[in-house]
Amino acid sequence: MRTTTGADRAEIREELSRAAYDLLVIGGGILGTSVTWMAAQAGLRVAMVDAGDFAGATSSASSKLVHGGLRYLQTGNVRLVAENHRERRALAADIAPHLVKPLTFLVPIYKGGPHGAAKLGAGVFLYSALSVFGDGMGKVITPHQALSKVPALRTEGLRAAAVYGDHQMNDSRVAVMTVRAAVDAGAVVLNHAEVVGLRKTGGTGTVTGAELRDRLDGTEFGVSARLVLNATGPWVDHLRRMEDPGAAPSIRLSKGAHLVLRRHEPWKAALTTPIDKYRVSFAIPWEDHLLLGTTDEAYEGDPGAVGVTEADIAQILDEAGHAVRDSQLRREDITYAFAGLRVLPGGPGQVTAAKRETVLTRGAGGMLSVAGGKWTTYRHIGRHVLDTLAHLPGQPLGDDLADILPAVPLPGVASPDAVAMRLWTDRDPGARMDPLVARHLATHYGSIAFDLARLIREDPALGERIHPDGPDIWAQAVYARDREWAATVDDVVRRRTTLTVRGLDTPDVRGRIEELLG
Repeated sequence: MRTTTGADRAEIREELSRAAYDLLVIGGGILGTSVTWMAAQAGLRVAMVDAGDFAGATSSASSKLVHGGLRYLQTGNVRLVAENHRERRALAADIAPHLVKPLTFLVPIYKGGPHGAAKLGAGVFLYSALSVFGDGMGKVITPHQALSKVPALRTEGLRAAAVYGDHQMNDSRVAVMTVRAAVDAGAVVLNHAEVVGLRKTGGTGTVTGAELRDRLDGTEFGVSARLVLNATGPWVDHLRRMEDPGAAPSIRLSKGAHLVLRRHEPWKAALTTPIDKYRVSFAIPWEDHLLLGTTDEAYEGDPGAVGVTEADIAQILDEAGHAVRDSQLRREDITYAFAGLRVLPGGPGQVTAAKRETVLTRGAGGMLSVAGGKWTTYRHIGRHVLDTLAHLPGQPLGDDLADILPAVPLPGVASPDAVAMRLWTDRDPGARMDPLVARHLATHYGSIAFDLARLIREDPALGERIHPDGPDIWAQAVYARDREWAATVDDVVRRRTTLTVRGLDTPDVRGRIEELLG
């Protein structure tokens, strides 16, 4: 695979300009990367561009869950939960066991709370039945048992806790691996490449490509394609208006904010705390920290300016405080705060009640726009969108797409335990990798971690930690630059490593990474 230094970006731009593609995907978030991966597997010539980094906006601002959606049971959507479970199990068993890991969840049941023990017990039993008891049986446990799993649990008024199983991941790493899988399957991709206009054929006004500008050096270039897919998430209507200035809004946005805090003791489970009849608050052990969230409120502003406000922080800490002790919710323990935008179908009513579904529209110039994805079912959504593209009137993609294999794994697929063990034992006792670093590499790269180990053998300095308080090492930054399209400091510290979420991207660290990127 090619690196993406300046010269390599020029080479990719040249390739994008020269070839005629079957499909140009604009937007490298959950939807764009998934459709690109599926289209490449189906034998199409596909290109994908993003104005920022891959998964640079909402797709790396999720709750980091791969889950069946316990709360969908409340709305009676049993079929959706069963489908989510199927995809969740496929990701954890076959597609990405190196990136997706099981996690136990507790639902604390307090005196006077919105749900009783009998109702929640029945709910988690049905939930585990819909996953064919693949994660054990949902059940109700005592306050004492709950406290042994979550030491920071509030016990005042605690009557019991319901237990169920789900999974979690690092969304940025899953995104990078999916882009890599798409490129391995034949796709051509470029990040930091902004669409400045759409190509249209004279007379009919059919969209046949896009004019782009490389945001790193200002170079302008174009891409031609038989079909253009607009997968720009919160910006989907902005691109639709490029195609047709009179296009009516198709979506609305809801902001979800999260906080990451230092953890004072290990948690063996996560908390799903009911706030009212419909909303829950998550407190999830993640990357040796605690992830809290999320909010759900209508957002009308510039999608590029979304951020976490003081009111968001207060709300998240307050809602977490229903079940988590104050000593674990100190503001000085916050290492990072982030927000993303859910893309919801347009229409009246509260955003909290809006359906979480994928919206597909076709514009006057034939451009297809798609919005609203989620990580748990991202492969399923990608296949569904590709199927829709294959059956469009006039068949712009032709009629002979190859069948996609049912379970192509993401690069690096391996048992993280086996990889960590090998990394740790592979070197002389005096030069052994720190077990924490070995574990970190194994769970973020799978067997690709052996490529990083090779870099360290060639240059032992790359085995040093980037910041002494975290497990990320310099080999990751070099690998991000040379093999994972990282072109800016944020690409490295926020999305290829865990430096930002741990609050370790100090000015010194950022300066040294900037030098490394040259």
